[in-house]
Amino acid sequence: MEPLAVSINDTAKALGLGRTSIYEMIKDGRLDAFKLGRRTLVRVESIRRLVDAKD
Repeated sequence: MEPLAVSINDTAKALGLGRTSIYEMIKDGRLDAFKLGRRTLVRVESIRRLVDAKD
């Protein structure tokens, strides 16, 4: 089963960006994220939408 959400670090690696850029994209609404305890997780679906929009 594929994960529904990934960490900030995994998101940054997947997109080839830094953590600060990922947090800016969350703040701007380009990526959907949520808190689970102390961790911030990014929805994989929103990462795919972002990548598809760039094509």
